[in-house]
Amino acid sequence: MPRQTEILWAIAIAIVLALIALPFVESTYVVTTVTEILIFAIFAMSLDLLIGYTGLVSFGHAAFFGIGAYAAGYLAQMLSPNFLVYLPLALLITAACALVIGFFSIRVSGVYFLMLTLAFSQMVYAIAFNWTDVTGGSNGLSGIPRPQIELFSLQWSFEDEISRYFLVLAFFLLSYAALRAVVRSQFGHVLVGIRENETRLRAIGYDTARFKLAAFVIAGIFAGVAGVLYAGFNRFVSPGEVYWSASGQVLIMVIIGGAGTLVGPALGAALVLALQNVVSSSTERWSTIMGLIFILFVFAARFGIIGLIAQIMEGMAVRLRPALPKEINGHPPN
Repeated sequence: MPRQTEILWAIAIAIVLALIALPFVESTYVVTTVTEILIFAIFAMSLDLLIGYTGLVSFGHAAFFGIGAYAAGYLAQMLSPNFLVYLPLALLITAACALVIGFFSIRVSGVYFLMLTLAFSQMVYAIAFNWTDVTGGSNGLSGIPRPQIELFSLQWSFEDEISRYFLVLAFFLLSYAALRAVVRSQFGHVLVGIRENETRLRAIGYDTARFKLAAFVIAGIFAGVAGVLYAGFNRFVSPGEVYWSASGQVLIMVIIGGAGTLVGPALGAALVLALQNVVSSSTERWSTIMGLIFILFVFAARFGIIGLIAQIMEGMAVRLRPALPKEINGHPPN
């Protein structure tokens, strides 16, 4: 087990170093694609806090991604393009919306929770589609300025792809570290307890509703972080970012990657977006192929990419394990 931990840490460090070196060895297209993958990896990890750790399957998580993106875009246009100004305000708006939506959603469970989050998401979609003065309506919110950081006399502008890539990479690493700290804390253990047996936790005195609401808000905030980064990266936000299909896509990322692992949803986001870019450039029926791949994962790899990796590592460990010496002269070895 310690050896496997060392191997995993070595792989993680290698991946981080590869991500840091990526812009210096790859084309602009690859850098742009990986930037988008990192944004959606944050989005998928935020949903995994609900699905994988709390056992709440949300089908409306795109609402918070879209709220963060719209709030960031509008504030950057109307208030200031300074990232340090509109980021906290956009996240505050997202957290407030998550608090309101979560307050009502956690009062039900199972399929009712799923349908209620979907209903709230569609309400947000309707607002985005009809509130033309703020969101641009069906035309979307365009012309969002690139993020800038102004701190005293220091100024940074993220106009080129490499600088934006490192901004997103920094937020991805910080988001992963923060979410990892959450799920490994006492709070995270309570969330897992809610997932496994909420009735027992209530019986021993835990206010499970409060913990679920807190998890819902935290997940919404990190989805908002992804939305803020997406607005600065894409310079455009449309109602499609809060539509039910966007929630379905990130749900697929979590399931394909492996719920309850954080790393799994990030890998799921990488696989889904990479396949989407490759397959869509080759055929118009890319959505059908993506659906078949998803079905294949459901049947052949129920625990996602992380489950497959775990099986491979376990098989390698068994093969590399030294065999016991044979008996000597009919007696077992000392």
